[in-house]
Amino acid sequence: MYKRHRYPCEIIRYAVMLYHRYCLSLRDICEILLYRNIEVSHESIREWNAKFGPIIANNIRKQRRYTPQDKWHLDEMRVSIRGEVFWLYRALDSNREELDILLQKRRNTRAVKRFFKKLLKRYGFAPRVIITDKLRSYGSAKRSILRTTEHRKHKRLNNLIEKSHQPARQKERLMRKFKDPGATQLFLSSCGHLLNLLKVGRYKFQAENYRQKMKAAFALYNEAASQCCNA
Repeated sequence: MYKRHRYPCEIIRYAVMLYHRYCLSLRDICEILLYRNIEVSHESIREWNAKFGPIIANNIRKQRRYTPQDKWHLDEMRVSIRGEVFWLYRALDSNREELDILLQKRRNTRAVKRFFKKLLKRYGFAPRVIITDKLRSYGSAKRSILRTTEHRKHKRLNNLIEKSHQPARQKERLMRKFKDPGATQLFLSSCGHLLNLLKVGRYKFQAENYRQKMKAAFALYNEAASQCCNA
């Protein structure tokens, strides 16, 4: 997969990891690489991320085989793409694991149903509890798709997922708005998989334990990215 590129896979996978994991612009990453005497244009880094980011993210998802908790938090955020309003639906479980996202034009029952079906298809089971804000569309869709699931509606209970929108907002500002709905869905979905792996959470562990977990996460990332070298 990397064979037709001038740079070795170690550099490409490092640039892809930096862009998806941290709040860095393409030119920030150019400077980081230049410090290591690696001259790369920001356009090359853009191409690497567009081409390899989704592949690496999918490899990570397959290798981790994460089974969600049975309590899911759902929310939506407003996104403007070329002057048109879209809604980015996001689901997290009680471990703060991003389960999935879906970018849609509407903020209604039909859109929520589509998101529920996507989640059920991916994970194969309905949650015991869903927690949302007071948007009525969640209740309507839940009664149709998740009939046995308990539904809790309270803004304070959903603070967990509202904070999870921050990385997407940061990327939106860095990129000076998203440009294409399909590319936005693919990019933010890839970011979610990398953040699930690499955002260990410093506050949960003592320093040595945290470092060990980060090393394990980096090792899994490198393994997932290296599969592109061998493809």
